[in-house]
Amino acid sequence: MKKNVIVSLADANYFPLLEELVDSIKRFKESEKIAICILDAGLTSEQKEKLSKKVDEIKSAEWDIEVSDFKVRGKEWLKSQVSRAFLPKYFPNYEKYLWIDCDAWVNDWNCVELYFKACDYGKLGITQTIGPGYKITSKVNWLIGKLAIIKSQNFKHAIKSKIGYDKARKLAFAPHINIGVFSLEKNSKGWNSWQKNLSKTLKAGNIFGSEGLAINMSVYIDDLETEFLPLNCNWITSNLLPKYDENKKTFVEPYLPNYKIGILHLAAGIWKDGKDMRVDKSIEIDIENLDNKKIKRSLRFKK
Repeated sequence: MKKNVIVSLADANYFPLLEELVDSIKRFKESEKIAICILDAGLTSEQKEKLSKKVDEIKSAEWDIEVSDFKVRGKEWLKSQVSRAFLPKYFPNYEKYLWIDCDAWVNDWNCVELYFKACDYGKLGITQTIGPGYKITSKVNWLIGKLAIIKSQNFKHAIKSKIGYDKARKLAFAPHINIGVFSLEKNSKGWNSWQKNLSKTLKAGNIFGSEGLAINMSVYIDDLETEFLPLNCNWITSNLLPKYDENKKTFVEPYLPNYKIGILHLAAGIWKDGKDMRVDKSIEIDIENLDNKKIKRSLRFKK
């Protein structure tokens, strides 16, 4: 029986991305020992039938925490902002869970092993969105002299969610944690902490971003024990473009020593002429190779 599982979620619109994620996992022989489970947030019957031949389980995502109908507005995919905090409920037969957003894909299997190792002893395995080449970590609007309005992602969401200024200040300049890729053991206390904070953030704040704020609260306020993994384990392309190693045919970090990227994450999209690469796979952009020459590449997974 498989002990560890990789989980993701999608609706019908993001099915092509979800399928690419699954294919990027299954090309590695090591994946034969890992289960793949999918939360359905609006897939078609045909999509689920196609997917069922590649994965172990598919279950319908639910609103595990009650959310006002006016906030949902028919966007079933927003269930990902809630249901990912309840993975052991959906798929109870596993020991360790690795969540990967469907707009991400696995480029190097070593990072998968790192995530499963990182959540030993009840720890949260996750990556902070900060590293070499990041020129801005928090935004502020300067007013007069030393006065400024904090615009960091954590602070902005915290204020809107009305969790209290004392907690918001603790989060204001903490390195933001992206919840698009994380790992937790089944019996980790992290689930309870996350769910408790998520119940708070959903009351006043938007659904989108609520789960990210909640996990940041668990780490920086509740002191959830965390194993912080390198940036290449969740490389958010909209923050910093990778380079491409044409000899090894792989994406790498843009700075020396150009480590291989483990998971490439297209969060927030890669836009060209008003079109998002996540929606249009034909889009290619200019990135550099290791000789600092411009080449045109898509950042989507290709078999």
